Amino acid sequence: MTRRVYIKTYGCQMNVYDSQRMADVLKPLGYAPSETPEAADLVILNTCHIREKAGEKVYSELGRLAKLKADKDGMMIAVAGCTAQAEGEEIVRRAPSVDIVVGPQAYHRLPQMIAEIHRGAGRALDTDFPALDKFDVLPCESGQQGVAQFLTVQEGCDKFCTFCVVPYTRGAEYSRPAQAILDEARRMVAGGAREITLLGQNVNAYRGAAAGGTWGLGRLIRALAEIEDLRRIRYTTSHPRDVDDDLIAAHRDVPQLMPFLHLPVQSGSDRVLTAMNRKHTADDYRRVVDRLRAARADLQLSSDFIVGFPGETDADFEATMALVRETVFAQAFSFKYSRRPGTPGAAMPKQIAEDAKDARLQALQELLIAQQTRFNRSLVGTTIQVLFDKPGRHAGQVGGRSPFLQAVHVDGPTELIGTMAEVEIEAASQNSLSGRLAPAHAEAA
Repeated sequence: MTRRVYIKTYGCQMNVYDSQRMADVLKPLGYAPSETPEAADLVILNTCHIREKAGEKVYSELGRLAKLKADKDGMMIAVAGCTAQAEGEEIVRRAPSVDIVVGPQAYHRLPQMIAEIHRGAGRALDTDFPALDKFDVLPCESGQQGVAQFLTVQEGCDKFCTFCVVPYTRGAEYSRPAQAILDEARRMVAGGAREITLLGQNVNAYRGAAAGGTWGLGRLIRALAEIEDLRRIRYTTSHPRDVDDDLIAAHRDVPQLMPFLHLPVQSGSDRVLTAMNRKHTADDYRRVVDRLRAARADLQLSSDFIVGFPGETDADFEATMALVRETVFAQAFSFKYSRRPGTPGAAMPKQIAEDAKDARLQALQELLIAQQTRFNRSLVGTTIQVLFDKPGRHAGQVGGRSPFLQAVHVDGPTELIGTMAEVEIEAASQNSLSGRLAPAHAEAA
């Protein structure tokens, strides 16, 4: 009997990967994907817990699903991911319609948990950090399809930044064995993937077991680059403290490694960085950036910023603005500090008023958007390689990604999807580029 599962994913790319693996785990039970929760027998919310609003969105969605479940006999609701890990008992209390609560390290147990429900258990909850590696029991064959794929290589975090819940929701740092990653990457490429993004909470802290010893991320990237038909490699999210010599050399030596790096700094103030327990200074960050740009001249950066961390002064904020002006980012993500229960930051004195946070965030975002728009416009009149991965927004268009991760749209046939082509960039906006196929490619198309 075919059953339907609808999975809604919140948050980071790792959750996107986890959602697909949950679908893989459920496939042998007869669950096929559903496009809507209304048509599903099982609805899974794969949640994020980084900011308060992310958690509240989940509870709002659970309220809507409770009404749907009341009208549909036999429907099950599951909450997975980091909010499940952090607030398991609270979810059970606030949302009695939920049948399953499962943390990000235990979703391989979904089949057993569903069986428990069918056997009459009122509810199944698993937010432990099991000793058994979940990757050892996940199906080898994945249902993932598409030109660009995510591949988890590292999970967890040992950094304990004072604003962050990840060490409490994802556990200690763990690196998958190199051979398992290479095998999964080859399967992805055989299935049509041409770009793979390596994922980890601290992906460049990767230290995976390999024949003859331990590999770091740079060595893993070099091995992945030997896979035929894998045209592009990316990785995220990295930490400045874990950018080592071999990884910098990989940026210099491996053409498949894209010249775009997400390297969060969070603040430009040493005083705030210390309070955040980042264990690096603003000048440490500058030196890492200088070394990366020396290794690859066309490297562009993205970053994360938090404004309004407890105790942040106007001078601290201006130090962040100065770092942004000096470094120059092609993209960035910026947020107001959000108190997360259980983290040291939540109990710190000198919490910043919301109106001050709002004003600082607006000023920072104006600067970051100006830098991003300026970089995009600098590409007008140039020719860049684009990997096409989907139909465009309009008839007769195809869309893809530049080496710097911008969306690119051109007029062209859908046969271009899965291929790389040279594109002459004709226009740029804040978030995307458009152009035309270079003459040789246009004639071939």
